[in-house]
Amino acid sequence: MTTASSLTSDLLEHIRQDIRAAGGWIGFDRYMALALYTPGLGYYANEGLKFGTMPVGVKGGGGDFVTAPEMTPLFGQALAKQVAQALEASGTDEVWEFGAGSGALAQHLLQALGPAVRRYSIVDLSGSLRVRQQLRLQAFEGRVQWVDALPERMRGVVVGNEVLDAMPVKLLQRLGGVWHERGVALDATDALCWADQPTALRPPLDIPGEHDFLTEVHPQAQAFVRTLADRLEQGAAFFLDYGFPEAEYYHPQRHMGTVMCHREHRSDDNPLESPGLKDITAHVDFTQVALAAQEAGLDVLGYTSQGRFLINCGLPALMEQSSLPERSMAMRLIAEHEMGELFKVIGFGTPSVTQTAWEPLGFAAGDRTHTL
Repeated sequence: MTTASSLTSDLLEHIRQDIRAAGGWIGFDRYMALALYTPGLGYYANEGLKFGTMPVGVKGGGGDFVTAPEMTPLFGQALAKQVAQALEASGTDEVWEFGAGSGALAQHLLQALGPAVRRYSIVDLSGSLRVRQQLRLQAFEGRVQWVDALPERMRGVVVGNEVLDAMPVKLLQRLGGVWHERGVALDATDALCWADQPTALRPPLDIPGEHDFLTEVHPQAQAFVRTLADRLEQGAAFFLDYGFPEAEYYHPQRHMGTVMCHREHRSDDNPLESPGLKDITAHVDFTQVALAAQEAGLDVLGYTSQGRFLINCGLPALMEQSSLPERSMAMRLIAEHEMGELFKVIGFGTPSVTQTAWEPLGFAAGDRTHTL
């Protein structure tokens, strides 16, 4: 049985070897990819429990964080209304989910959508999570399939809940007015340490002022959206995640960046500590994601807060039919001081679908596309 200390020790040695092979320095995006996805060792590739409503030591606990589908099935039931509308508008019968986590969202969508979904395809890099998903989705055997990569051509509706935030980012640091790329090196004791190198990379916006400024750019998330646009022949895509439009993302006061780590329901800002044992994320720059999608041929269906999106999709009516504990959990999804405002939803459609003049339910009121 692999212990937490041996897992971290093995992953650290793997990272050290990668740093040495690269000449003594790797960009943070490379480090983040190793820490999260190294086979058998990275956070999303090892056997550790990721999802849970309570931390270690609490009855029924053991996870590091909780996502909306684990909180209440009402999230998936509300999202299903938008997915159903998009399936009908696109004339398709397949759902594609990226990063399916525990399988909770897949379960709730399949239950709500019924025969409207002929096939549910899950794309997930985590072998350990795939096992958990297969156990949870046994009742839908024959309709669910797992794939390691996108096919050359696909049709249907794509969903991704908290997927974009887990894609590796590059760190940019302005020091004394000079931009550097922040990466990871080894100090005299062979421990991981930060190391900055001058770079020609820049944030997409000029950031006023001369103060030191740490931020991220998201080439992998943009590349992912471009690939999706290239492969999606007909359909729509909906991504739910925490983040901002670029004017907020690169605001002069946001000078410490957005990279955060999550372990046992606590957060910290030191991704170099205990790699493999905690999640590493960064907020999403929705403007750049939208631009990448448009440049690759998709149309933006809408952009709004998660709270507004779920209300548009009928969450209040679902809450009326639910128990008090379920209503309490659902309120966290839409309350502005909880997940309702920090989390956003962005939708994309292929031209063949957007030209049918349908109005996506989730963006019917409160659309913020103009802020991107």
